[in-house]
Amino acid sequence: MHDVISLAFPFFGLIFLGFIAGKLKKIPESGLAWMNFFIVYIALPAMFFRLLSETPIEELTNLSFISATTFATYTMFAVAFCIGVLATRGSIPESTILGIAGAYSNVGYMGPGLTLAVLGPEATVPTALILCFDNTLLFILAPLMMAIGGTDSEPIGHTLLRISWRVFSHPFILATIAGVGAAALEVRPPQAVDKMLEYLGGAAAPCALFAMGVSVVLRPVGRVPMELPAVLVVKLLVHPVLIYLLLLWIGGFEPIWVATAVLMACLPPATNVFVIAQQYGVYVQRAASFVMIGTVASVVTVTGFIWAISSGYI
Repeated sequence: MHDVISLAFPFFGLIFLGFIAGKLKKIPESGLAWMNFFIVYIALPAMFFRLLSETPIEELTNLSFISATTFATYTMFAVAFCIGVLATRGSIPESTILGIAGAYSNVGYMGPGLTLAVLGPEATVPTALILCFDNTLLFILAPLMMAIGGTDSEPIGHTLLRISWRVFSHPFILATIAGVGAAALEVRPPQAVDKMLEYLGGAAAPCALFAMGVSVVLRPVGRVPMELPAVLVVKLLVHPVLIYLLLLWIGGFEPIWVATAVLMACLPPATNVFVIAQQYGVYVQRAASFVMIGTVASVVTVTGFIWAISSGYI
């Protein structure tokens, strides 16, 4: 148990420090803008490019792993969406936000910090693949479902173009593509550039976790919706269990890949749940409660999954 606490404490400790800083120092949310830009557009892409470019190309084309994890994420979206349909009496836009809350883990800010801390550099490839394809799935589902629900009034052709642009211009996906290309061509950056990428990668996880804690404080939390417990059970418990059983059933995966998928799936709803709700003006304050309460609850559930992995049960 001491080993589990040693792994979990620094991870959640950084989030807690950000939370305390946000409580004590009343800096407006705009103060996070440059840190978020640094994390999303510079530090995390640098880390993924560097580590992926050093990975044998055959490890980066594991279609079975990609299909299984993406399918599990989509299944959780469908389950949480159905819960939303019942809770909101058929509102597609609100059910879409609930579907995203039940499926989309905080893979960007929390994922790399957790998997690399618990499992080491060997978790980089599966972490990057899940991050890349889960983001792609989100970028496709959110605008399409909002268009179907009537919240997005632009023509379907414009919606499809916007989806394509968001997918192929996202820094995580661009860094993954560049890293895979460099691995395939066996291209290595000059030593000075590689050292800079190493520094940037080292800053990615601490900055992301601290910013996550601050963001939780700054989001306006409204009333706790009745559907929140059911959706959080789907996100924090059902999702990682489904991933584990599916990968076990398919077979042939390295244990560290299975463990990485479980850790990525057990993370709380991403802050993008709130951002998307705010973008479309749907379910905004209640979406914030999913992020905040989900993050607090994940202290228990994520620690439990770390224990299960460290004890050899996963």
